[in-house]
Amino acid sequence: MSRAEIARILRGAGIGVSEKEADFGIVVGGDGLFSYYGRITTALPLLFVAVRSRGTTSTKGYLSQVYFDDLPNALDSIAKKRYSLSEYRRLEVSINGVKKGEVFTDVYLEKGADSNCLRYHLEVRSRDLSFKDSAIANGVIVSTSAGSTGYYSYLDKLRLGDWLEPERYSVIGEDEVGVCHIAPLITTREGGGKSPLRYTVPWGSTFRIRLTRDADARLFGITKSRSGIRIRVGDYVDVGPSGSTTRVIRLSSAPRS
Repeated sequence: MSRAEIARILRGAGIGVSEKEADFGIVVGGDGLFSYYGRITTALPLLFVAVRSRGTTSTKGYLSQVYFDDLPNALDSIAKKRYSLSEYRRLEVSINGVKKGEVFTDVYLEKGADSNCLRYHLEVRSRDLSFKDSAIANGVIVSTSAGSTGYYSYLDKLRLGDWLEPERYSVIGEDEVGVCHIAPLITTREGGGKSPLRYTVPWGSTFRIRLTRDADARLFGITKSRSGIRIRVGDYVDVGPSGSTTRVIRLSSAPRS
């Protein structure tokens, strides 16, 4: 959707368009675009708007509050103060001790095109727990509550064996962080405890990921590049709580259906 078309809709709803500081931002697209602007935007509240499509491989908008063709009604609701603001915590990601970015939904280490499964350790630490998982898998995801409907929930969609249920997902609490191994061959936990494929830990926990064998491993979710950031043996990826948040506009009666 072009900027001119979006501006036309806004003007049609009686909202001025200018280069001055805005009261809120409108993001039109799918979950990838929502995730990007959610992690780079600071104080400005955001309204996520999906483009209506029934295509299987079309852009998805699970995080959206409204479809684009319903945007005028949504803007009318905002003008009449029929909305609330949800504040989402972010995660901060560093590589070898250097901050690389923040995460609104999720960050994941995944095998690239020239690699078999990744072999890695995942160390988790918080005030009340400490453990290390080891895995051979396609990768691993660390997700905020806003990322519940994304890659983190692939296991829900496969729960009935041969049947795929695209709308199913697991909720991550606002005071939790989710971890999910991607298509693992094996996972173990140091000390012999249970090693679930997916779990949540308290917000404030920190994570360190290290490869145990070199591979074409890529870190996604903190860069615009579709090839991600190359991670090698000897590198360490740290994920932990950020002091920043993302504010999202929630309509009192969302017109999505």
